[in-house]
Amino acid sequence: MKKSHIVLLVLVAAAVTVIVSMFGDFSTYETFASASQEQGKKYHVIGELVKDKEMNYDPVKDPNHFSFYVQDKSGNVNHVVFKGAKPTDIEKSEQIVMTGYMEGETFQCSKIQMKCPSKYKNDQIAVANQG
Repeated sequence: MKKSHIVLLVLVAAAVTVIVSMFGDFSTYETFASASQEQGKKYHVIGELVKDKEMNYDPVKDPNHFSFYVQDKSGNVNHVVFKGAKPTDIEKSEQIVMTGYMEGETFQCSKIQMKCPSKYKNDQIAVANQG
């Protein structure tokens, strides 16, 4: 092979590596149990809102603190804290996809995506304040 072909192959491999690392969040959905095994590591957890347990949101006291309970796909119920405003119609969502990490027994959530039952509504996404 010519030197130019080898250099071109190396450049293509480097470009593919950069593209995959930028867009490569190919993680699967985890449960609270598997997320609690590695405290602080970011996971995607999918579950359903537990409507008979309390939801705490007081926009006068702290508009960027919303806590609630979610049951994951394996049946575990866990406390979730979202550092953002309470998403609109979270009670109507079929499923909730949360991005965050475990801190003790609490899932610290930085992003919520709600899977809504209506075929006329798109999925709604809420992102926590980073400040």
